[in-house]
Amino acid sequence: MTIDASTLNLAPELLDAAEKGKAWPFEEARKIVKRYEGRDFPDVVLFETGYGPSGLPHIGTFGEVARTTMVRHAFHILTEGKVKTRLLCFSDDMDGMRKIPDNVPDPEALKPHLHKPLTAVPNPFGSEHKSFGDHNNAMLRRFLDTFGFEYDFASATDYYKSGKFDDALLNAAEKYDAIMAAMLPTLGEERQATYSPFLPIHPETGRVLYVPMKNVDAKAGTITFDDEDGKEITLPITGGNVKMQWKPDFGMRWAALGVDFEMFGKDHGPNAALYDRICVILGGKAPEHFIYELFLDDKGQKISKSKGNGLTIDEWLTYAPTESLALYMFQKPRTAKKLYFDVIPRAVDEYYAHLAAYQRQDWSQRLNNPVWHIHSGNPPEKDLPVPFSLLLNLATASNPENPDVMWGFISNYAPGVTPQTHPHLDQLVGYAIQYFRDFVKKDYRAPDDVERDALEKLSEALGSLPADADGEAIQNAALDVARDIERYQDHKKKSPTGGPGVSVAFFQMIYQVLLGQERGPRFGSFVALYGIGKTRELIASALQGELVAE
Repeated sequence: MTIDASTLNLAPELLDAAEKGKAWPFEEARKIVKRYEGRDFPDVVLFETGYGPSGLPHIGTFGEVARTTMVRHAFHILTEGKVKTRLLCFSDDMDGMRKIPDNVPDPEALKPHLHKPLTAVPNPFGSEHKSFGDHNNAMLRRFLDTFGFEYDFASATDYYKSGKFDDALLNAAEKYDAIMAAMLPTLGEERQATYSPFLPIHPETGRVLYVPMKNVDAKAGTITFDDEDGKEITLPITGGNVKMQWKPDFGMRWAALGVDFEMFGKDHGPNAALYDRICVILGGKAPEHFIYELFLDDKGQKISKSKGNGLTIDEWLTYAPTESLALYMFQKPRTAKKLYFDVIPRAVDEYYAHLAAYQRQDWSQRLNNPVWHIHSGNPPEKDLPVPFSLLLNLATASNPENPDVMWGFISNYAPGVTPQTHPHLDQLVGYAIQYFRDFVKKDYRAPDDVERDALEKLSEALGSLPADADGEAIQNAALDVARDIERYQDHKKKSPTGGPGVSVAFFQMIYQVLLGQERGPRFGSFVALYGIGKTRELIASALQGELVAE
């Protein structure tokens, strides 16, 4: 998902479609264009994403960068590649560690370092990075680099300590009363009594202190406060001795850096106006926003870096290609979505379905197609002879020890298709085997008398077909069997001959008895891939009770 302005496709018909494009990245990019309406663009338009390294980065963190990259590319198209842009991935690694994450080795060893900046907390992971924050920052960069994102990484610790924020901090000292006037009405009475937008770093303990200010001297550039033991301390505001509370920090950073666009999760939504107000107080112009819905785990709980619930980046990529994850990020960003293992297979098949459709579409349709945004306007040409969902069912039926077993079926189903001609399919075979081994739990059940009779008739019907019958012929043969069995008749549907249609219960029964699964892909497609002979053997094993005994 890189952006190279020199390779942009700026064909007139594409530019015309872009002006009318309804995909959400274009809607957001138009906001940035309008931001500079009637005046020149700056030398660089700045896109920013924020990351709190209090835990290992999760997929939601990646989603911000992926989605922002999509908006950035749409902006390049709308401005015909004439405006330079920059994506800054900013890590709030100077925040104090307020609690110890659940998913770190030896949590007890970190207790003495509570409330220290994350880059001052020792690294518990045994890697070469010197601190907890540095390790988590490296994990984020490693993943972003895996995807090929074009970005610059920024560390809050570096920006504060190197002096990059010094002018902004001195400005905040001058505007201290205005910032307090903005903040205090948003706080409870008790919090108001002790609140300060400045958080000093204790010169002896190294802890981030939440203490009220006794004096803020803008001319001297200092703050004075009592520490936790009642000792009065005066510190320079500059040089990394002080950081800002997280809400004022948002606005200060936007003003200091001149941020034009930043998206954040729904949990930040109620504070967005406050961030904007502080940015304006400090002389900046608030950036354009995009507020997205949160990701949930399989229980409907918000995913959290510290809890480690939901999916990690590496877990998704163990079972599916990167493009499927990018598709998941593109789809309905303002709708809350569950993020757990069962969503992976569907995301893979939907990605390839969009990719196949792209070549048949006009530019208006293409710019609404997720793959155009995922691949920054250059989707690859790949065909997928076998959907991922079918590969999973094939793995369930064949119990493969290695990819060669799967490829034996695939080559019979699609002559000429090999790992060499379709390396992306070979990759999916590997993913399907891994997903099957780790997640597919077989729960066979024995057929009752009606189901035994139906399966016997189904086997006979399959035996009457030619060995190379296609999926459609196989599906129709199965439907003909079900239409004559009262249990599987659906009187709300009509068959081609005018009689009742077939209930989905028929195919559910097949997958429960033959594969130990609640559901599966189109039955005819599965049999065409697995083979009529092998399917009849599977039916025989089920009727003899061999599958239930496994």
